[in-house]
Amino acid sequence: MHARPTGDDHASVDPRVLAKGTLDRAIHCLREQQQAPGWWKGELETNVTMEAEDLLLRQFLGLRDEALIRNTAAWIRSKQRPDGAWDVFYGGPADLSATVEAYVALRLAGDLPDAEHMRRAASRVRELGGLERSRVFTRVWLALFGEWSWDDLPALPPEVILLPSWFPLNIYDFGCWARQTIVPLTVVAAHRPARKLGFTLKELRVGMPESERQPLSTWAGRFQLLDRALHFYEKRPLGALRRHALRLCAEWIVRRQESDGCWGGIQPPWVYSIMALHLLGYPMDHPAIRKALDGLDSFAIDKDGLRRVEACQSPVWDTCLAGVALREAGVPADDPGLLRAADWLLEQEVRVPGDWSVRRPDLAPGGWAFEFANVNYPDLDDTAEVVMALRGIRGGGDDEPARAQAIECTVQRALDWTFGMQCSDGGWAAFDVDNTRTLCGELPFCDFGEVIDPPSADVTAHVLEMLGREGLAADPRVVRGRDWLLREQEADGSWFGRWGANYIYGTGAAVPALIEVGVPSDAPSIRLAVRWLEERQNEDGGWGESLRSYEDSAWRGRGVSTASQSAWALLALLAAGERGAAVERGVAWLARTQRTDGSWDEPEFTGTGFPGDFYINYHLYRLIFPVMALGRYLRGNT
Repeated sequence: MHARPTGDDHASVDPRVLAKGTLDRAIHCLREQQQAPGWWKGELETNVTMEAEDLLLRQFLGLRDEALIRNTAAWIRSKQRPDGAWDVFYGGPADLSATVEAYVALRLAGDLPDAEHMRRAASRVRELGGLERSRVFTRVWLALFGEWSWDDLPALPPEVILLPSWFPLNIYDFGCWARQTIVPLTVVAAHRPARKLGFTLKELRVGMPESERQPLSTWAGRFQLLDRALHFYEKRPLGALRRHALRLCAEWIVRRQESDGCWGGIQPPWVYSIMALHLLGYPMDHPAIRKALDGLDSFAIDKDGLRRVEACQSPVWDTCLAGVALREAGVPADDPGLLRAADWLLEQEVRVPGDWSVRRPDLAPGGWAFEFANVNYPDLDDTAEVVMALRGIRGGGDDEPARAQAIECTVQRALDWTFGMQCSDGGWAAFDVDNTRTLCGELPFCDFGEVIDPPSADVTAHVLEMLGREGLAADPRVVRGRDWLLREQEADGSWFGRWGANYIYGTGAAVPALIEVGVPSDAPSIRLAVRWLEERQNEDGGWGESLRSYEDSAWRGRGVSTASQSAWALLALLAAGERGAAVERGVAWLARTQRTDGSWDEPEFTGTGFPGDFYINYHLYRLIFPVMALGRYLRGNT
């Protein structure tokens, strides 16, 4: 392990030498984290609703494990804020729904309501509006245990599965993560279960009146009227139609279970699918439920008496980014670790149609997903980065001709699939094509997270960067994508970050992509982006942006410096040809703050699940992106 240079050491060291030493330590740290089969996977840290809902699920199913409960409760307690609440990202504001769910989970674990930490939590819940102001999905959990009336939740009938794909508000109008949650949730709501908690939550109520009815001249008012009509139907559903809908929902759910037991590789559809199958009569020893529960256990990290649960896992994403970063850092193309990564990535190619094929039935599959097992939902972001990683890896030996041929064929399939997934406006979304019906977000139960998957600047940028490297900058489809990305630039010069925090992420992706597809570095759009980044550099030399920027524009590009966000800013500046003071100060910040193990401290969350609602701390971001940025810096200063 290397010792980190002191501040005095930095003052006398040549910047390139300093950067080289920093990069060497980071490369060593990154190499150490590669697994034997060739993949990387950093922890995905989220918030305590994952652990709380895990305990609630097990209570619902009657699966009480005292050691599991004890360790999970210890983790939830460790994340409580001094004011009694819980937040959804490091340093963020108190979150009502997260606090409600954490409180209920701790009550399940045996914490008494008059315990000091529980009194503080209950007090904060009441100050924030009580159970009555928690989000719909939190109130669904309460309804599952008789602490909220199903009649007071938005109606969600399973008959929605019968709507054809061309009909407004059919399940394919929703983003893949939303539809995977909605279908099983309709089954759960149709059964209206109410299991026992063993206690009440009256101490969390404030008695606030119901929300006022909205005028019918607004979509909110029209959907309130629709909701009342659906509630009326729920009291006397058509028996044959309801049975048919439930049967189709069950078939839809089972067909989309992945080989590791998950649904979509993410927690919400996973837990609701388990409950839906359970309510439909699937026994606990049924292979689908047994595999699902075993898979959930594999997402848990139980260490030192603390048990936490990952909302998802990112081995493909981490591996392709690590491959790109190491090549940018000068690691040879025939490095054994990179060859193992290439072989593993080739094995992960998705070769079967998924939900995306509903809108593209004639498009041949070809791409990559985010997780270990998620063949139903490959995405454009991973596909673009995997192609760039594979193109940089090649080696000698007897197996090289076969590997080179496999890469060539695989990349061609990926290019065909990528072009086939281009949206009508020229951009690219993460999982679907033209998934843009904003009406979905007006439905009463859609009060948490984005529910559609429109094109985004960051995904489009990664796709364009890949296509530019493939020599396709002049292709008319690439030109359309380039023009779309230019139109998405904000007036201040930045780009919005859908899947990373936030404008620094979007800008860090957009500028290198535009340069790669032929936009000159002196173009007004590039100059405006450079100025925006330079103006937002912190006094310490780094960059940071609080997740508050999704809801408060005053935080755009503002926040505590982090390694990942500083690297994103540097990637944009370097792509634009900048080699001045801003870049040198950014590189110096990375060198000065590096830990002795070669990584960086980064408790801040810089990944985004749902803007405004759900965020992620990718534990490898703090290492991968500095390696990538320092590699490009040194390559440009040779």
